[in-house]
Amino acid sequence: MMAPTSGDIELHGIGHSTEAIDPSAVGETSHSPNETEIEETLIPPADTGKAAWLVLAGCSLIQAPVWGFPLCSGVFQEYYLSHPDELEGDTTNVAVIGTTVTGIMYLSSPFTFAILTRWPRARPWFGVIGLAMTVCGFLISSFATKVWQLIAMQGVICALGCGLLFTPSTLYLDEWFIKRKGLAYGVMWAGKSITGVGLPFAMEASLRRFGPRITLQAWTVATLFLSAPLLYFLRPRIPLSQSAAVRRIDLKFFRLPAFWMLQTGNILQSLGYFLPYTYLTSYAVQETGSSTTIATLLLALINTTSIPGGIVLGGLGDHMRVTTIIMISSIGSALAVFFFWGFASQVALLAVFSLTYGFFAGGFSSTWSGVLNELKTQSPALDTGLIFGLLAGGRGIGNVISGPLSVALFTDDGWLSNAKDKDWGYGSEYGAIILFTGATSLLGAWGWLGTWCY
Repeated sequence: MMAPTSGDIELHGIGHSTEAIDPSAVGETSHSPNETEIEETLIPPADTGKAAWLVLAGCSLIQAPVWGFPLCSGVFQEYYLSHPDELEGDTTNVAVIGTTVTGIMYLSSPFTFAILTRWPRARPWFGVIGLAMTVCGFLISSFATKVWQLIAMQGVICALGCGLLFTPSTLYLDEWFIKRKGLAYGVMWAGKSITGVGLPFAMEASLRRFGPRITLQAWTVATLFLSAPLLYFLRPRIPLSQSAAVRRIDLKFFRLPAFWMLQTGNILQSLGYFLPYTYLTSYAVQETGSSTTIATLLLALINTTSIPGGIVLGGLGDHMRVTTIIMISSIGSALAVFFFWGFASQVALLAVFSLTYGFFAGGFSSTWSGVLNELKTQSPALDTGLIFGLLAGGRGIGNVISGPLSVALFTDDGWLSNAKDKDWGYGSEYGAIILFTGATSLLGAWGWLGTWCY
């Protein structure tokens, strides 16, 4: 039998020797390798190989069932508002579902990532429980007759289930990619953006033809049949038999100025990031006279350019300092808001805004991999999965606050009542929202100031 080559195995741990064993020297010091020792020699390499790329593909595909419904919540909201007889109660409250779903998914991340960091052997169970909650939530909501029932099932149960699906898959990706972590996270987020390009149109067509009950039941089946195989194939790089039942969490990174600077920039950017998704369609219809189809296409353009934006900015993070990448993303998205949305009086300029904002702002989350690497160099003992959860939680804070803030910023009579050209975005009722979005985009580069502090 041929001995395995160096490309077939990777030795881990202290005390493993590559010297050949003399059969004649077998004595008290020799022993048969046990199961754990065999597993240690068979741990696949990170960043390369078929197994790593299959995990990356699985983590990208699972973004569809995880983020698919939140990205389509506006489509369901529009349907229920135009068909008030479908539900008992004030259908305007359906708008709460979208913000509740994203808020719970983001804000629960610090807790779910911390739990699975401390108890890594619970990761497979989280995925199964999350899928069961998601499927049951969507299926039950398809029979809902009251608004509060939709909010409870879709806004809470499905949100918690999707969060439990998202957490272990992301931790597996973090384990399989080390030197190419930025590229991996960029591709993963691209899976979310691809979902946001086509799925809303499919949901809209299904709602128009079959109604919400059949559409939700079809989405339940799609979620089950797409997620179940992925949960089977998504595996940790380090076997669970080698993972400690309880792992100590190192919290020394809380003392690092870099963490607080980068997290502050992340929260500030998130305060305005979601506003174009909320207001761009209504702005296009009211201020430029575009049709609802054109307005929907503008959102699709943002998601479309988020795909290359996330991959490019994430890949650059593997070769450049993260604060530089954050600066590129922040300045690019701020300029897009100030010049292309702020001065837009025609749909053509709004299309330019969607293309540029999607690339630069949509790729901001891909810089998180660079944040992980930056903090890892300063505190080698920290767990990058936990940091990812905290960054997602920071994004959730911005998402939750941006809702009521945008309502306060919206003015019916126009923010600049004395503006000479009311056709510009700055002179419209969206003027304050545009300025706030641009300012928070620029403040996303707050982490760059950290280069002067550490």
